[in-house]
Amino acid sequence: MGLHLLLVEDDAALVAMLGDDMRALGHDVAVATDGRSAIEAVAHDRFDAMILDLMLPEVDGLSVLQRIRQDGMNLPVIVLTALGRPVEKVEGLDAGADDYVVKPVIAAELNARLNAILRGRRQPAQEGDTLRAGDIVVSPARFRAWRDGKAVDLGKIEFNLLLELVRNRDSIVTRAMLLEKVWGYDFEPGTNLVDVHIRRLRSKLMAEGGPDPISTVRGVGYMVPG
Repeated sequence: MGLHLLLVEDDAALVAMLGDDMRALGHDVAVATDGRSAIEAVAHDRFDAMILDLMLPEVDGLSVLQRIRQDGMNLPVIVLTALGRPVEKVEGLDAGADDYVVKPVIAAELNARLNAILRGRRQPAQEGDTLRAGDIVVSPARFRAWRDGKAVDLGKIEFNLLLELVRNRDSIVTRAMLLEKVWGYDFEPGTNLVDVHIRRLRSKLMAEGGPDPISTVRGVGYMVPG
């Protein structure tokens, strides 16, 4: 089933090529050529995902991303940009991007990344009523989590990360495992995607105080105590 996509890009040649290629894969593609138009488009239409350049006229892509996240929009966003330094990737992911891809990219890879993001955002299949690790309780069926009896408001990726850590409590969960289970990737995307989202998850779990419940095993992955 095709997706309703918003391609935000001011390079006319790339818009034509990528737009045609994504349509050939079965998707409906709308185009915004500047940041202001992108903000207006997502306010008036319901898209399945956005492909967002960072270097845009009117309003830059990072500001677009920050704006839609501040407005509470959970729209999946892949940043597609020529800016490939690690600090720029971190900045994009911290602003709320689901993935960060450096140009050039072929439509087939972009399509795979979109599908992986959408798989990772789906509600987990029902399993028992709750899972517990220390003072953390997770309900896969109800898509809810608590710490020390207090509800923790998590996005889908954060929830799925926590779910994998709790399922494997007292065991190390590698980054590769999390990429496969949460994002559906069977390849390394070349960014610190996992680390950025773990940092967000930690922040929310520690919002009411208390020690950091997630241990980092340097160079390997993460774990939570049972």
